[in-house]
Amino acid sequence: MESYHADQLAVLGHPQRLALFRLLVRRYPDAVPAGELADAIGARANTASTYLSSLRRVGLITQSREGRSLLYRLDATRSRGLMDFLFAECCRGRPDLCGPSAFHPPEGNAIMPSRKYNVLFICTGNSARSIFAESILRREGGDRFNVYSAGTRPYSELNPFAVETLRKKGYDIDALRAKNVEEFQGPDAPQFDFVFTVCDRAANEDCPAWAGQPVSAHWGMPDPVKTVGTDAEKSLAFQHAYGALRNRIQAFVVLPIGTLDRISLQRAVDDIGQTNAGEPA
Repeated sequence: MESYHADQLAVLGHPQRLALFRLLVRRYPDAVPAGELADAIGARANTASTYLSSLRRVGLITQSREGRSLLYRLDATRSRGLMDFLFAECCRGRPDLCGPSAFHPPEGNAIMPSRKYNVLFICTGNSARSIFAESILRREGGDRFNVYSAGTRPYSELNPFAVETLRKKGYDIDALRAKNVEEFQGPDAPQFDFVFTVCDRAANEDCPAWAGQPVSAHWGMPDPVKTVGTDAEKSLAFQHAYGALRNRIQAFVVLPIGTLDRISLQRAVDDIGQTNAGEPA
């Protein structure tokens, strides 16, 4: 068994193989196309394929096929086995030596206390999907949540189709603006309870870990900004994105957050991210 884990550690000792592993952890439980993974780490397709084969060989990821595309997903059970081995055998089960500095064993799977929760939605441009999510949760969640959104590379202005979609549905759009995630990473920033990425590109980026270890999930969906065609076709794409996010957020707000332990809560928000896009709303 130790030799098996040694092989896993050897594979992860390569910077780009480690980058692929970390990316698939961030995207879990998504199955991600090989081409998207190659683009995310800036590698040629055949090079990325070699790295993925190595990770698959030692059991850290799985492979599936959809049409002509190869998809890769984190093998959560075997990856957890590696972490368990490191903790139990290498660290002798001592959290004081190897546990994360923010981790407290008696509370590691505790129920999140009932209070007003801070939620951040992240996309690349913060011009449409994350703005939708911010607006929807603020309305659907009432006074249970403080809601924010930001972009990893925000555009200078909000997408006009997104703004018009919200305006027609009666949202207050005057206070909405594109923001950078850096606004929420300083010492005076809110400490988040939940952080959701709503576009694949943002989830693929290697961002710093958030303080306080918030529950995080990826709720990716197609980018309506990339829709080509008539204004009516573009407007319909934004309606679909809005409807999909509203469906997911409505499922989120009814979760009994104050009664779920962290593992159950994580599974619940992961499951919400796997729901179908739904119909325009």
